[in-house]
Amino acid sequence: MQRINKALLQSGGVSRDLHPGTLPARRETILQFGEGGFLRGFFDWMIHLLQQRGLYDGSIVVAQPIAHGMVAELQKQDGLYTVILRGINEGRAVDERTLISSVSRGIDPYTAHGEWLRCAGSPDLRFIVSNTTESGIACSPDDRLEDAPPVSFPAKLARFLYERFRVFGSGAGKGVVHLPCELIESNGTKLKTCVLETAARWRLESGFIRWLEEENVFCNTLVDRIVTGFPGTEAAALWEQLGYEDQLLDAGEWFHSWVIEGPAWIGRELPFEAAGLNVVFTSDYLPYRNRKVQILNGAHSALVCHALPRGIETVRGCMEHPEVRPWLERLLFEEIAPTLEGCVENPTGFANDVLDRFRNPAIEHKLGSIALNHADKVRVRLVPTAHQFEAKFGKKPPILSQLVEPYLN
Repeated sequence: MQRINKALLQSGGVSRDLHPGTLPARRETILQFGEGGFLRGFFDWMIHLLQQRGLYDGSIVVAQPIAHGMVAELQKQDGLYTVILRGINEGRAVDERTLISSVSRGIDPYTAHGEWLRCAGSPDLRFIVSNTTESGIACSPDDRLEDAPPVSFPAKLARFLYERFRVFGSGAGKGVVHLPCELIESNGTKLKTCVLETAARWRLESGFIRWLEEENVFCNTLVDRIVTGFPGTEAAALWEQLGYEDQLLDAGEWFHSWVIEGPAWIGRELPFEAAGLNVVFTSDYLPYRNRKVQILNGAHSALVCHALPRGIETVRGCMEHPEVRPWLERLLFEEIAPTLEGCVENPTGFANDVLDRFRNPAIEHKLGSIALNHADKVRVRLVPTAHQFEAKFGKKPPILSQLVEPYLN
């Protein structure tokens, strides 16, 4: 079986159901730090859909953020790979397969440092997207300007932006919009702080610092999609169905959500809403974060408390249990969602989406993994909701009170 690449695509060796059409040369407008499953099954998938609908004419250059990664594999497939999305939408099973063509090429800054820095001098570059894990946005005092490249992600970014400043100077119009997808609170704010700290430690000129502050936009974002990555046990069968070998198969759930705290004009440059994607641009992302933490993550931790001691091992197993599922529905619709009404957008609808996601037959989400750091999670995800319910309704929430009582001291 032949491996997917542009030659196979152009030879007609790919089903028309999957074929993304012609692959025009597009301007490289996006630099992406991270080639892992999440960004490929989330952001790159979104850009592909924009391209296919004629809403965006840019493409993505993927930079490998660590020394050992998958850029070489991405290059072997000419940036092509398949995303498989499965789940439940409004009670109906969904199984979508899309051949993604939004990535123009990949670069390894550790072996092609000069090529990577040359991207900084591109007049077309407009956005930088990243997902370097939760620990990726952290400063390192050991990074130096002359490193090729620096080790930490903020230092890499500082070096890259400094190169851009050296090429274009401090004039308006060459700054970059930063859309970090790391799962930490205020990810954009923290990334900007780290870049500025790195620039100060390197004693870079005041003009560069001013350019960072005035011409670059660092957005706080909240991403939501479970991407399980390469479906190892299913891969051979899926290749047979697809008609080609794809070593970068990427599987995930159908549900997706992205909340971006930033200027509204970003949504005009990246018109996700026009493509029917669940992306929200807002001046304050914290209510959306609270909704996710208190409903989705809160339900996860509640199931650890209630279902794991009963021998139920997965979230989907909870949804199939005759006692646990009604218990969870009471918790969501009688205690958590009413608490959030008027504070966040459509908490009841979001809770219904959560139940659909929990029922997804393609996702095996282990309660044992959710249980890691369980006490800390309960104090963040459930305790505030219990206090808010009591303040709002003048009584204790029956289910929440039982769940949080052991964690109040």
